[in-house]
Amino acid sequence: MSKETILIVDDEKEIRNLIAIYSKNEGYDVLEASDGEEGLSLLKKNKVHLIVLDIMMPNVDGIEMCMKVREIAEMPIIMLSAKSQDMDKIVGLTLGADDYVTKPFNPLELIARIKSQLRRYIKMNRLDDMNENEIEIGDMRINTDTHEVIVNNEKVKLTPREFSILDLLARNQGIVMSAEQIYEKVWKEEAIQSENTVMVHIRKIRERIETNPRNPQYIKTVWGVGYKIEKDH
Repeated sequence: MSKETILIVDDEKEIRNLIAIYSKNEGYDVLEASDGEEGLSLLKKNKVHLIVLDIMMPNVDGIEMCMKVREIAEMPIIMLSAKSQDMDKIVGLTLGADDYVTKPFNPLELIARIKSQLRRYIKMNRLDDMNENEIEIGDMRINTDTHEVIVNNEKVKLTPREFSILDLLARNQGIVMSAEQIYEKVWKEEAIQSENTVMVHIRKIRERIETNPRNPQYIKTVWGVGYKIEKDH
Protein backbone atom coordinates (compact mmCIF):
# COMPACT_ATOMS: atom_id res chain seq x y z
CA MET A 1 0.00 0.00 0.00
CA SER A 2 1.03 3.60 -0.59
CA LYS A 3 2.32 5.59 2.37
CA GLU A 4 2.53 9.01 0.75
CA THR A 5 1.12 11.87 2.83
CA ILE A 6 -1.62 14.14 1.51
CA LEU A 7 -2.35 17.51 3.09
CA ILE A 8 -6.01 18.54 2.73
CA VAL A 9 -6.62 22.26 3.24
CA ASP A 10 -10.29 23.32 3.20
CA ASP A 11 -12.42 25.33 5.60
CA GLU A 12 -15.38 22.96 5.09
CA LYS A 13 -15.02 20.07 7.53
CA GLU A 14 -17.36 17.84 5.50
CA ILE A 15 -15.20 18.25 2.38
CA ARG A 16 -12.04 17.48 4.35
CA ASN A 17 -13.63 14.38 5.88
CA LEU A 18 -14.85 13.15 2.48
CA ILE A 19 -11.41 13.50 0.84
CA ALA A 20 -9.71 12.02 3.90
CA ILE A 21 -11.91 8.89 3.88
CA TYR A 22 -11.26 8.17 0.20
CA SER A 23 -7.54 8.94 0.53
CA LYS A 24 -7.11 6.68 3.56
CA ASN A 25 -8.94 3.90 1.70
CA GLU A 26 -6.18 4.13 -0.93
CA GLY A 27 -3.54 3.76 1.78
CA TYR A 28 -2.41 7.39 1.97
CA ASP A 29 -1.62 9.16 5.22
CA VAL A 30 -3.70 12.31 5.66
CA LEU A 31 -3.17 15.68 7.34
CA GLU A 32 -6.00 18.20 7.59
CA ALA A 33 -6.05 22.00 7.91
CA SER A 34 -8.96 24.46 7.93
CA ASP A 35 -7.08 27.37 6.33
CA GLY A 36 -3.82 28.26 4.61
CA GLU A 37 -2.12 29.39 7.80
CA GLU A 38 -2.72 26.05 9.50
CA GLY A 39 -1.78 24.26 6.28
CA LEU A 40 1.59 26.03 6.06
CA SER A 41 2.27 25.19 9.69
CA LEU A 42 1.61 21.48 9.07
CA LEU A 43 3.75 21.60 5.94
CA LYS A 44 6.75 22.84 7.90
CA LYS A 45 6.44 20.06 10.46
CA ASN A 46 5.66 17.09 8.17
CA LYS A 47 6.85 15.46 4.95
CA VAL A 48 4.00 16.06 2.51
CA HIS A 49 3.82 14.53 -0.98
CA LEU A 50 0.69 16.28 -2.32
CA ILE A 51 -1.65 19.11 -1.28
CA VAL A 52 -5.38 19.34 -1.98
CA LEU A 53 -6.04 23.05 -1.58
CA ASP A 54 -9.33 24.97 -1.55
CA ILE A 55 -9.17 28.47 -3.04
CA MET A 56 -11.73 30.31 -0.88
CA MET A 57 -10.76 30.17 2.81
CA PRO A 58 -10.52 32.62 5.72
CA ASN A 59 -7.20 34.05 6.96
CA VAL A 60 -4.68 32.74 4.39
CA ASP A 61 -6.61 31.63 1.27
CA GLY A 62 -5.62 29.00 -1.28
CA ILE A 63 -3.99 31.43 -3.72
CA GLU A 64 -1.74 32.91 -1.03
CA MET A 65 -0.86 29.48 0.36
CA CYS A 66 -0.03 28.20 -3.13
CA MET A 67 2.39 31.10 -3.61
CA LYS A 68 4.07 30.46 -0.26
CA VAL A 69 4.33 26.71 -0.86
CA ARG A 70 6.01 27.26 -4.22
CA GLU A 71 8.68 29.36 -2.52
CA ILE A 72 9.85 26.31 -0.55
CA ALA A 73 8.54 23.10 -2.15
CA GLU A 74 7.67 21.36 -5.43
CA MET A 75 5.09 18.72 -4.45
CA PRO A 76 1.89 18.61 -6.58
CA ILE A 77 -0.96 20.96 -5.64
CA ILE A 78 -4.53 20.21 -6.68
CA MET A 79 -6.82 23.24 -6.29
CA LEU A 80 -10.49 22.96 -5.38
CA SER A 81 -12.72 25.71 -6.77
CA ALA A 82 -16.40 26.56 -7.18
CA LYS A 83 -17.65 27.13 -10.73
CA SER A 84 -17.93 30.85 -10.05
CA GLN A 85 -14.19 31.11 -9.27
CA ASP A 86 -12.77 30.54 -12.77
CA MET A 87 -10.44 33.54 -12.57
CA ASP A 88 -9.07 32.39 -9.19
CA LYS A 89 -8.58 28.95 -10.70
CA ILE A 90 -6.55 30.39 -13.60
CA VAL A 91 -4.50 32.47 -11.17
CA GLY A 92 -3.85 29.38 -9.04
CA LEU A 93 -2.60 27.37 -12.02
CA THR A 94 -0.43 30.28 -13.10
CA LEU A 95 1.12 30.52 -9.63
CA GLY A 96 2.14 26.87 -9.54
CA ALA A 97 -0.87 24.61 -8.95
CA ASP A 98 -0.69 21.38 -10.97
CA ASP A 99 -4.39 20.62 -11.40
CA TYR A 100 -7.83 21.74 -10.30
CA VAL A 101 -11.14 20.10 -9.50
CA THR A 102 -14.44 22.00 -9.52
CA LYS A 103 -16.88 21.70 -6.63
CA PRO A 104 -19.08 19.74 -6.29
CA PHE A 105 -16.79 16.91 -7.39
CA ASN A 106 -16.82 13.14 -7.67
CA PRO A 107 -14.45 11.82 -4.98
CA LEU A 108 -13.31 9.01 -7.29
CA GLU A 109 -12.28 11.55 -9.92
CA LEU A 110 -10.28 13.49 -7.32
CA ILE A 111 -8.56 10.29 -6.15
CA ALA A 112 -7.69 9.43 -9.77
CA ARG A 113 -6.09 12.87 -10.17
CA ILE A 114 -4.23 12.48 -6.86
CA LYS A 115 -2.83 9.13 -8.02
CA SER A 116 -1.78 10.58 -11.37
CA GLN A 117 -0.01 13.58 -9.82
CA LEU A 118 1.74 11.42 -7.21
CA ARG A 119 2.96 8.94 -9.84
CA ARG A 120 4.49 11.76 -11.84
CA TYR A 121 6.02 13.43 -8.77
CA ILE A 122 7.51 10.22 -7.34
CA LYS A 123 8.88 9.18 -10.73
CA MET A 124 10.60 12.54 -11.18
CA ASN A 125 12.08 12.36 -7.68
CA ARG A 126 13.43 8.88 -8.36
CA LEU A 127 14.99 10.07 -11.61
CA ASP A 128 16.61 12.98 -9.79
CA ASP A 129 17.99 10.64 -7.11
CA MET A 130 19.17 8.18 -9.72
CA ASN A 131 20.91 10.88 -11.75
CA GLU A 132 22.94 11.86 -8.72
CA ASN A 133 24.45 8.45 -8.10
CA GLU A 134 23.99 6.45 -11.31
CA ILE A 135 25.77 6.63 -14.64
CA GLU A 136 23.92 5.00 -17.53
CA ILE A 137 25.83 4.05 -20.67
CA GLY A 138 23.91 1.98 -23.19
CA ASP A 139 22.81 -1.19 -21.37
CA MET A 140 25.24 -0.60 -18.51
CA ARG A 141 24.39 1.17 -15.22
CA ILE A 142 27.07 2.14 -12.72
CA ASN A 143 25.95 3.04 -9.20
CA THR A 144 28.62 5.18 -7.59
CA ASP A 145 27.10 4.80 -4.11
CA THR A 146 26.74 1.02 -3.95
CA HIS A 147 29.58 0.27 -6.41
CA GLU A 148 27.18 -1.96 -8.35
CA VAL A 149 27.54 -2.47 -12.08
CA ILE A 150 24.60 -3.86 -14.04
CA VAL A 151 24.95 -4.87 -17.70
CA ASN A 152 21.92 -6.12 -19.63
CA ASN A 153 20.01 -6.32 -16.32
CA GLU A 154 22.62 -8.63 -14.76
CA LYS A 155 24.97 -7.69 -11.91
CA VAL A 156 28.64 -7.72 -12.75
CA LYS A 157 31.28 -8.35 -10.08
CA LEU A 158 34.30 -6.05 -10.19
CA THR A 159 37.15 -5.62 -7.75
CA PRO A 160 37.32 -2.19 -6.06
CA ARG A 161 40.20 -1.17 -8.36
CA GLU A 162 38.39 -2.38 -11.48
CA PHE A 163 35.33 -0.43 -10.41
CA SER A 164 37.43 2.70 -9.86
CA ILE A 165 38.84 2.47 -13.38
CA LEU A 166 35.40 1.96 -14.92
CA ASP A 167 33.95 4.79 -12.81
CA LEU A 168 36.79 7.11 -13.87
CA LEU A 169 36.26 6.43 -17.58
CA ALA A 170 32.46 6.65 -17.23
CA ARG A 171 32.69 10.06 -15.55
CA ASN A 172 34.94 11.29 -18.35
CA GLN A 173 33.04 9.97 -21.36
CA GLY A 174 34.56 11.00 -24.68
CA ILE A 175 37.93 11.85 -23.09
CA VAL A 176 40.94 9.66 -23.87
CA MET A 177 42.86 8.86 -20.69
CA SER A 178 46.40 7.52 -20.82
CA ALA A 179 47.49 4.51 -18.77
CA GLU A 180 49.58 6.89 -16.67
CA GLN A 181 46.59 9.14 -15.93
CA ILE A 182 44.42 6.18 -14.99
CA TYR A 183 47.13 4.72 -12.76
CA GLU A 184 47.79 7.96 -10.91
CA LYS A 185 44.09 8.65 -10.31
CA VAL A 186 43.13 5.11 -9.28
CA TRP A 187 46.29 3.89 -7.51
CA LYS A 188 47.03 7.42 -6.25
CA GLU A 189 50.76 7.10 -6.74
CA GLU A 190 53.28 8.05 -9.39
CA ALA A 191 52.96 6.06 -12.59
CA ILE A 192 56.20 4.16 -13.17
CA GLN A 193 55.98 1.35 -15.73
CA SER A 194 52.21 1.36 -15.16
CA GLU A 195 51.03 0.59 -18.69
CA ASN A 196 50.94 -3.20 -18.33
CA THR A 197 49.21 -3.00 -14.95
CA VAL A 198 46.42 -0.80 -16.34
CA MET A 199 46.15 -2.93 -19.51
CA VAL A 200 45.61 -6.10 -17.43
CA HIS A 201 42.87 -4.41 -15.39
CA ILE A 202 41.17 -3.06 -18.53
CA ARG A 203 41.22 -6.57 -20.02
CA LYS A 204 39.59 -8.02 -16.88
CA ILE A 205 36.90 -5.29 -16.89
CA ARG A 206 36.14 -6.00 -20.54
CA GLU A 207 35.81 -9.72 -19.82
CA ARG A 208 33.11 -8.87 -17.29
CA ILE A 209 31.14 -6.10 -19.02
CA GLU A 210 31.59 -6.73 -22.74
CA THR A 211 29.62 -9.21 -24.82
CA ASN A 212 32.69 -9.57 -27.02
CA PRO A 213 35.84 -8.39 -25.20
CA ARG A 214 37.83 -8.52 -28.47
CA ASN A 215 35.41 -6.03 -30.02
CA PRO A 216 34.51 -3.87 -27.01
CA GLN A 217 31.32 -1.83 -27.00
CA TYR A 218 32.16 0.25 -23.92
CA ILE A 219 35.89 0.70 -23.22
CA LYS A 220 37.68 1.61 -26.45
CA THR A 221 41.43 1.58 -26.99
CA VAL A 222 42.89 4.61 -28.73
CA TRP A 223 46.16 3.13 -29.94
CA GLY A 224 49.24 4.95 -28.75
CA VAL A 225 47.18 7.25 -26.51
CA GLY A 226 45.01 5.42 -23.97
CA TYR A 227 41.42 4.38 -23.26
CA LYS A 228 38.00 6.00 -23.37
CA ILE A 229 34.29 5.35 -23.12
CA GLU A 230 32.42 6.92 -26.04
CA LYS A 231 30.15 9.81 -25.10
CA ASP A 232 27.08 8.69 -27.07
CA HIS A 233 25.73 5.16 -26.72
